[in-house]
Amino acid sequence: MNIEIKISKRRISYKNAMKILNKRVEKIKKNKGKELIWILEHPTTYTAGIRTNNEEILDKRIKIIKTNRGGKITLHNPGQKIVYFVLNLNERKKDIRKLIDTIERSLIEFLRIYKINAIRDKKNIGIWVSGKKIAAIGLRVSRWIAFHGFSININNNLKEYLKIIPCGLNNQKITSIFKEKKIIIKNFEKKLIKILLNNIKRI
Repeated sequence: MNIEIKISKRRISYKNAMKILNKRVEKIKKNKGKELIWILEHPTTYTAGIRTNNEEILDKRIKIIKTNRGGKITLHNPGQKIVYFVLNLNERKKDIRKLIDTIERSLIEFLRIYKINAIRDKKNIGIWVSGKKIAAIGLRVSRWIAFHGFSININNNLKEYLKIIPCGLNNQKITSIFKEKKIIIKNFEKKLIKILLNNIKRI
């Protein structure tokens, strides 16, 4: 695999991240760019996927950024890690469900490191701990180039979810590693990337 790995230490605005991501998608379509896995944080940002409806915006004062990923409205904020990727499924199995399964399996393996027993839900994409969502997945595919990615709550402010109905869920049903285990994990990015790369090999 020839995948570029990026880990950003400073927060990146959502709009700037999307410019970089979309540029990479176009390069890969032209066989001029490497695939990408990119871990970063955003400042507090509410993004609306293509299935969002206005009733899910509880606080009408918040600024919403519309995006072309799948899914509904969600929150990105400091303490939540975003893992964006651009993967060329033309070089792998053209199977979106298998890609989602791979992401879910990777997240479950990662959380197991911290003794968090997480599961997937066949009806609701994402990763769950005791009925609460700890990681969200939102993808888009163009000419079998899969991009966007997933978010995982590490130690972010969960109260900011109260302004929306995140991913169509009751906003009390969101959790984080800190809320579950009262630990703050650091320098975990390489562990997560190693798990992801091992599982992506099997697609």
